[in-house]
Amino acid sequence: MNPSLIPAKWPAPTSVHAYTTTRMGGNSSAPYHSFNLAQHVGDNKQTVEHNRQQLQQQLGLPQAPAWLQQIHGNTAVCIDHSYHSQADASYSQQAKQVCVVLTADCLPLLVCNQQGTEIAAIHAGWRGLANQIITKTIQQLQSSPTQLMVCLGPAISQGYFEVGIEVYQTFIQQQPESIVAFKSNRPQHWLADMYVIAKQQLQQLGIQQIYGGEYCTYSQADLFYSYRREPSTGRMASLIWMD
Repeated sequence: MNPSLIPAKWPAPTSVHAYTTTRMGGNSSAPYHSFNLAQHVGDNKQTVEHNRQQLQQQLGLPQAPAWLQQIHGNTAVCIDHSYHSQADASYSQQAKQVCVVLTADCLPLLVCNQQGTEIAAIHAGWRGLANQIITKTIQQLQSSPTQLMVCLGPAISQGYFEVGIEVYQTFIQQQPESIVAFKSNRPQHWLADMYVIAKQQLQQLGIQQIYGGEYCTYSQADLFYSYRREPSTGRMASLIWMD
């Protein structure tokens, strides 16, 4: 097993390939050590490019991933043709197109249909979840939600993700059932479970095949970057493509 790569654990068609990187096995120096794939965090740009080339070689990618400029919004772009890179999700219906998102506590979601003809990658922090980035992306796909499966990649777990009353009220007002995703830990503060919120949103869309969600980027410091743990840090990539 390559320590810098975690394959998605889901019953996707054999034509679909999906991975999340770890922080291990790259070339970046502290505090980005070592497999940082983000160009916007202050790391040496040439080193990041070297890491990206290494990723492409390790996975045998058909072409360079379609890197995005993520803004915690709710825009999903199709990468099959020319596209605007300022977005928080991408999707494709063509072979050899590589959808990718970068995270370091936010939740990455990888999506494909049962036929292996459609894919997507979604970056969902609490703002993205509140802004309905999951719904906006799924609505762009041609497949019925019952034909889709989703793998939840590594994110910060509930035990380490404290939020204030603004975040709590935003979700409770939008999605009353999300109250089960919040645990009060001190006055006006809650521990939030992004995995639960994402699963609820997916299920509301009619998606039942949901996998992953077993990692914690904050507590598993040897494997993952975490912005909450170390504000100056790198980013992991979650990527998906079809043969």
